[in-house]
Amino acid sequence: MCAALAGATTVLDFIPLSIDGKPVPLTTYRGKVLLIVNVVSHSIFTEQYTALEAQYQKYKAQGLVVLAFPSDDFGKEEPDGNDAIKQFVESKYKITFPLFAKVALSGEHIAPLFQFLTDKQANAATGGPIRWNFTKFLVDRDGKVVARFEPDVTPDAPELAVAIEKTLRGEKEKHDGDRALLDRPSLAIY
Repeated sequence: MCAALAGATTVLDFIPLSIDGKPVPLTTYRGKVLLIVNVVSHSIFTEQYTALEAQYQKYKAQGLVVLAFPSDDFGKEEPDGNDAIKQFVESKYKITFPLFAKVALSGEHIAPLFQFLTDKQANAATGGPIRWNFTKFLVDRDGKVVARFEPDVTPDAPELAVAIEKTLRGEKEKHDGDRALLDRPSLAIY
C-alpha cells in the first residue's frame, strides 16, 4: 500500500475538497451510507445525475448520501472548472447532494480517496481501476466499501436499489452480483 493510503482503513479517513474548495472531512458522514460516484457534464451517462438525485431524495431520510466527484480522466468529458461544473449540475439537474472538487482518478496524481477505493489490497472485492465515468462505490455506515457498480448500472437499477436498501438496514452479507458486475466488460466509448 502506498504512503497516501498508509493508515487509511475506511473512506472516513479522507478529507477531499468541496466544489467550493473547502476541506470536507468524510468523518462528517460517519453513520451514513455513501454512494460515491465519479461524474462528468458531457457524457452519455450525464443523465444519471437525475437518477442520482432521485435516489438521494428517496433514501436520504434513511441515511443515504450521494457524494459526486467530477473528473476529466476519461474521454475528456469534464473539461470545465469547478465553478462551471457546480453551476451546470445545479441549474440543469437541480442536484442537492454534495459535490466535490474535480479530481484525478488515475495516474500519479490520483486523488487519495480514489486510490483507496481502487486499491485491491484495501478493497479486495471492489478494487481495481476505474474504467469510465459514473462508476459507483457503495459504502456502509462504518466507511467500508461494500459494493461497486460500473457506469452501465444506472442509479435506479434494481440491483443498486437492493444493495442500497440492504446497506441502509445494516445487512453485512455479500451483495448478490457484486463480483459479476466487476467482471462484466465495461461499456467502451472512445
